[in-house]
Amino acid sequence: MADSLAPVRRANIIGVGLIGGSIALGLREIGWHVTGEDRDPATNALAIELAVLDKIGFDADAEITFVATPVGAVVEAAQRALAASTGVVTDVGSVKADIAHTIVDPRFVAGHPMAGSEQDGVTGARPGLFNNATWVMTPTEHTSDEAYTVVRQVVRLLGAEVVSMEPVSHDEAVARISHVPHLTAATMMVMAAGSGFDNEAVLRLAAGGFRDMTRIAAGHPAIWLDICEQNKTQIVESLDDLIEGLQNARNIVERTDRDELRTLLTGARKARVNLPSGIPSGLELCEVRVTMPDIPGAIAALTTLAPEVNIYDFEIAHSSEGQRGVAIMVVALADQPSFAAKLGEAGYRSSMRKLL
Repeated sequence: MADSLAPVRRANIIGVGLIGGSIALGLREIGWHVTGEDRDPATNALAIELAVLDKIGFDADAEITFVATPVGAVVEAAQRALAASTGVVTDVGSVKADIAHTIVDPRFVAGHPMAGSEQDGVTGARPGLFNNATWVMTPTEHTSDEAYTVVRQVVRLLGAEVVSMEPVSHDEAVARISHVPHLTAATMMVMAAGSGFDNEAVLRLAAGGFRDMTRIAAGHPAIWLDICEQNKTQIVESLDDLIEGLQNARNIVERTDRDELRTLLTGARKARVNLPSGIPSGLELCEVRVTMPDIPGAIAALTTLAPEVNIYDFEIAHSSEGQRGVAIMVVALADQPSFAAKLGEAGYRSSMRKLL
């Protein structure tokens, strides 16, 4: 009975493509009322037809607005949403530094879900897209604790795991693990298609490995124009490193250096095998409590200290006396010593208890 009397939670989606549509479907699946709009009228009509949205438009009373436009349009769309509502606003763009440092409203939290599909548009949207995905949040000194907490809780409802990073560090990382791989896949696909042989025969020979490596090249080209412009410096630096690595591989092959080639391939294999693959079953967890000042930016300072440590749960217990609160975080037991060391170096005092 209590659940039936609880107020319906409400959200806005600006930009109803693959990511925006998947957020909408995920929220609707758990009972939210989702209003949204896209700049393309045909997409709006399709979003209603496919039951992605409850309503076209903008809900001024929504507790959260997701801006899922191309990166170049995020700042303007987010600022309009902040002016038109009292709720928190977040975005899903894959470049964060310019956005996070341009929008200084405490109700804005920059974010980036590390999820996608070779399908694009609202027709490719699905409610489970973010299950077990990493969702990066890049709070700044302007971000309010309340806004951060709301966005984090909603993202967790979508099935994602939250990682907090400093915006520039995020952009450096995604240049290497997302942006350059996409450009590499596109280049490989163009190389194969224009190889000078019988193109159809070459592409028919493409087996699983080639298809896996180039699948991301099927993504919509339009979104990558803004990404490459806004993250140009980091992408160019990463491309230079890749070119240097490929030149090294070329030289090894040219001189038939079997030992060097074995070393290269063995190192790559080991790194690939050790890639994390979600939360291991049976993982031992512990609760870490940290006293922190109850001021804007405190969460950003705390959660970006150790981006390599996955924080599986996070909440703030505000003190009724004074301007202090307690951050309560759940991390892997194995990560606790290094996390505690980072906290201590930054001047925080922490306590820990193992969760049974």
